[in-house]
Amino acid sequence: MAASPSDLFAFLSAHNIAHETIEHEPTFSVEDGRHLKSSLPGGHSKNLFMKDKAGHFVLISAWADSQLRLNRLHRQIGTRRLSFTDADALFSLLGVKPGSVTAFALINDQAKRTVRFIADARLMTFDTIYFHPLINTATTAIASRDLLTFTAATGHGCEIIDFEQLI
Repeated sequence: MAASPSDLFAFLSAHNIAHETIEHEPTFSVEDGRHLKSSLPGGHSKNLFMKDKAGHFVLISAWADSQLRLNRLHRQIGTRRLSFTDADALFSLLGVKPGSVTAFALINDQAKRTVRFIADARLMTFDTIYFHPLINTATTAIASRDLLTFTAATGHGCEIIDFEQLI
């Protein structure tokens, strides 16, 4: 069964990860949330769940304003060309619905390491970073260094890639 936002907050607290959450109207894209970001200083994320033809799943958390050269990323990370997953795979592996993709969904990867996690180097330069807490009607802030604590606590690594440098 997928974790709820309350389960996520308990997990964060249990791992000494300070977090603050605000509720808001549903946002389905970076553009939908632009009005929220102006009052919340820090690094706002965009999150993509992708797979390649060999069945490798990749969760990407990038700075909202980063240009993602997805047609080049696969070479950098050693996969075949990446494409977006469908809603069924998203829910079965990460326990979230489209519009709610988030780094925090790694808490639901029960197979541990089924999903490879990649963070944008630019996002990690901010002291505070923001993600949906498994639903798209709220935004949760954590320290960027705590993202590494979170991913390790879920049994995942965190590969940091500079999307601006992809050739």
